[in-house]
Amino acid sequence: MRLRCCSLVLALAFAPSSMPGQDPVASFEAVDLDTPLPLDRLAAQLATRRVVFIGENHDRYDHHLNQLEIIRRLYQLDPNLAIGVEYFPQTAQPSLDDYIAGRTTEQEFLRASGYYASWGYDYRLYEPIFRYAREQRIPVRALNVPSDLPSSVAKVGMAGLSTAQRARLPMEFGPADDAYRSRLRAAFEGHKTAQPGAFDRFVEAQLVWDESMAESASVYVNANPGRRLVVLAGSGHLAFGSGIPQRLERRAHVNYAIVLNGADEIDRHMADYLVLGDKQQLPPAGILGVSLEEKNGEGRIRSLTPNGAAAKAGLKAGDILTDINGETVKNVADMRLALWDRKPGDRVRVTVRRKHALPRTFTIDLAAPDSGA
Repeated sequence: MRLRCCSLVLALAFAPSSMPGQDPVASFEAVDLDTPLPLDRLAAQLATRRVVFIGENHDRYDHHLNQLEIIRRLYQLDPNLAIGVEYFPQTAQPSLDDYIAGRTTEQEFLRASGYYASWGYDYRLYEPIFRYAREQRIPVRALNVPSDLPSSVAKVGMAGLSTAQRARLPMEFGPADDAYRSRLRAAFEGHKTAQPGAFDRFVEAQLVWDESMAESASVYVNANPGRRLVVLAGSGHLAFGSGIPQRLERRAHVNYAIVLNGADEIDRHMADYLVLGDKQQLPPAGILGVSLEEKNGEGRIRSLTPNGAAAKAGLKAGDILTDINGETVKNVADMRLALWDRKPGDRVRVTVRRKHALPRTFTIDLAAPDSGA
């Protein structure tokens, strides 16, 4: 794996001419991208900071591999390290602690934390990070809030929350500056909603995420003065520092560095380091080939992929999927949990209940995604 890091890739601006009629003069700084900052030097520089933020696109496998490599390097320099993650609400902390301590299996951890119900991205993207933390007994802190809180704010605004909901908000809220709002505006435009006040509520929902994660991280930092914290979160929460970083610094008064994985547009103020690398894909997962819906507390097969693994085995639309390899299935999250580590060609036992018939178990060879299953 090749990582290329720099504090500035390219910044270009045109200065206004001082005299009428003069051509504008370019004012810029450039960095030679073929002269990368070695990883050991990057780690040494990051090791001077109390908090290191590493951004990601959630579905980019290479971004998570880069995060892991930086964590490894920092751990080698000083094992007094903890990892804070966006992927779990703070209520999942006990299940995280149990997994890192080796008291539960990966499957038990994912089920107890409600991972697929609350986050949902393919866990294999994050598995190397969590497995390394478990092997080294690196504490992992759940920084986020349950998704229902920002969702409620996006619908009714903070002023419309109930007393119980407001009690779950951070005690301290900083304002959204103009640049922060401008960046959110670009994301908001994709929602195509014309409801009055929708954008302001959208900004408030982002603030709930950023302030909540900053508060959670600051509580840990203040309670563990000798430990470095590496925070893994979406780049939108970190770029330019106006999301989580400055809100944590306001609470904990610590120095920090921001590392971003790539970027569509480059700005000299967006991060301290930019990591550039080749895109990597996860290996293909084993696919059952069914679309599941939760109905009356059961997982009902809504449709099957033509010629998919389940269809070939004889499953039908309308079947109630009750278990996979003995694991109870009631919804999509349960099905994904039962299959997350399965590969194409793996054989699974699937039990269904069909109308006016006894439960029946099928043996199914999982297919690859590109096979039509």
